[in-house]
Amino acid sequence: MANKREKRKIVLASGVFDLLHLGHVRFLEEAKKAGGKNAELIVIIARDSTVEKRKGKKPIMPEHQRRALVESLKVVDEAILGYEDFDIGKVLEKIKPDVIAVGHDSHITGMEQAVRKYVTEKGLKIKIVKVGKFGDGELDSSSKIKQKIIEDFKR
Repeated sequence: MANKREKRKIVLASGVFDLLHLGHVRFLEEAKKAGGKNAELIVIIARDSTVEKRKGKKPIMPEHQRRALVESLKVVDEAILGYEDFDIGKVLEKIKPDVIAVGHDSHITGMEQAVRKYVTEKGLKIKIVKVGKFGDGELDSSSKIKQKIIEDFKR
């Protein structure tokens, strides 16, 4: 007897998602599309400690709030906090994604290279999709939003 329900593809996306904005939403929408029809989107939210180590400062919004906001988006099926000791292998073992979506700026953080290297070394059958940038919206990054707030308060 044929399986009535086709297995849903799991798409994994990750990020800081500080000061949630439209660029984040578009990234997550495209990530989910990369998994095809009925894909399940799981998003890993970077821990405050991880962000501080990588960027030199903590996010404005605490990790539990960032996680709850991302999970509230209708495109997201589940949002979970990353591991304190960031480990790609542990994450992939736990989630077992079919697709990993990386952002247009993932080369800056080294995330894309690290994921590609791990997947290749382990011989995993995981498709890696790079999601492009969406237009040149004025407030399409958290740093632009912070800058605009600073400029507006100086007036």
